[in-house]
Amino acid sequence: MTQVGVIGAGIAGMAVAARLQARGISTQVFEAHGKIGGCAGYFRRQGFSFDVGATTLVDFEPGGVGDELLTAIGMTPPPGEALPGYMAWLPDRTVTLHRDPARWSAERLARLGDSEGHRRFWALIDRLASAFWVASRKGIRLPIQSVHDVLHNLGALGLAQLPLARYLTWTMGDALRHFGLRECQPLCALLSMLIEDTVHGTLDRAPLINAALGITIRGAGLTRAAGGMRGFWEAFAAHYRGLGGDIRVNHRVTRISGRKGAFVIHTTRGDFQADQVVCTLPVELTQAIAPDAVGRALRRKAERDASARGGALITFLGVPEEEVSGQAFTHHQLLQSYDQPLGNGNNMFISVSAAGDTVSAPEGCRAVMISTHCALEDWEGLDDQQYAMQQRAAGERLTGFARRVYPRLGEQAVVCETGTPRTYARFAGRPRGAVGGVRQTLWNSNQFAIPHDIGVPGFILAGDSTFPGLGTVAGVLGSRIAADKILAGI
Repeated sequence: MTQVGVIGAGIAGMAVAARLQARGISTQVFEAHGKIGGCAGYFRRQGFSFDVGATTLVDFEPGGVGDELLTAIGMTPPPGEALPGYMAWLPDRTVTLHRDPARWSAERLARLGDSEGHRRFWALIDRLASAFWVASRKGIRLPIQSVHDVLHNLGALGLAQLPLARYLTWTMGDALRHFGLRECQPLCALLSMLIEDTVHGTLDRAPLINAALGITIRGAGLTRAAGGMRGFWEAFAAHYRGLGGDIRVNHRVTRISGRKGAFVIHTTRGDFQADQVVCTLPVELTQAIAPDAVGRALRRKAERDASARGGALITFLGVPEEEVSGQAFTHHQLLQSYDQPLGNGNNMFISVSAAGDTVSAPEGCRAVMISTHCALEDWEGLDDQQYAMQQRAAGERLTGFARRVYPRLGEQAVVCETGTPRTYARFAGRPRGAVGGVRQTLWNSNQFAIPHDIGVPGFILAGDSTFPGLGTVAGVLGSRIAADKILAGI
């Protein structure tokens, strides 16, 4: 009997399985799709490899959350490109989000405002981000469920930073109003873009502390692995299997029955036994397949978060090298209008594979991913013809907007495809095609988040349904919490 069955081979599932396997706990990972990676995965087409969600690894530098994972499992960091930053293209200006703190400090004042209010605002953001990145790297545990969690978090945050806890009830909008900056259009627009991409919230609803982390991921370090997410996952899977771990792709889990010490994982390719289970699927899927006690434990929070989910559109282009030449950076974020809602191209991210990366693209070509957020409702109730027309129009719109950065983009594309919520529903099994976790507010995150331990012995949660909801960072941090809880239960 396997000691731990892990449901879902995304970043959280693979990370928790590797952690446990490195500690001598036998694990099996069950993945419905043919490839691992989940919403941080990839697909291949005509010699190109495209990232389907996350295009960079966050905080995998020495001392970071990702570095802690690799150290814990004894894995050498895969080769990659440490991004020096990226460009934000606002309607009336550009802002370079430098990785270097000193250069970023000077840039934001020069491009977004240099009043006393601006300086005091950034001082608060820097202090919050510094304290809570350190706490995250030390494995802060939220929501707090025990006295042990309280003591652990005190150690992670440090007594000197305890006064910052008063900001747990603030939103980013509250902080902007406090410093008289809520009507500063360029600043608020850039912050809105960064917050939507990381905590999927808005200025006036996103918790300040979570948003402060989200808008500073550039400083935490962005790395694009050689070969993109394909390169990362091939290296990670090889290391996990070298530890003795077992990955079962094309094994969709239909039901989990039993109890701690005697779980049965029912899949489309047979039944498997496990002493304990870690489920990294979205909460709706977890409810559908888990024992009744799990469904009851999740019901209220699942109902609360049902309307707080969103989707994504991604256009994938395989293009000749010359179509993306002439830019110092390979990553760009664009806002088309200050006056229109975010999403559907108004706030989109362009990620281009590195020159010479022949795993991502054939020689002389580059892989390009253009992504934006969208409402799930926009893609529901369409017949096949309506869907095809809307999908094609979305791809043309995103490519057209991206020509502000790369004027010739897509003229001679070898590959041109657009993924929608329907794509995520089909290939990643996401209910309604929702991705990225819930839109964070003061009332569904931190102490109000879905916990990893829901009170069902031997059944632990991880992934973007649980705290803290910052993409790959959340998955990696959550894997540490989940693994610790599994180890404590053995």
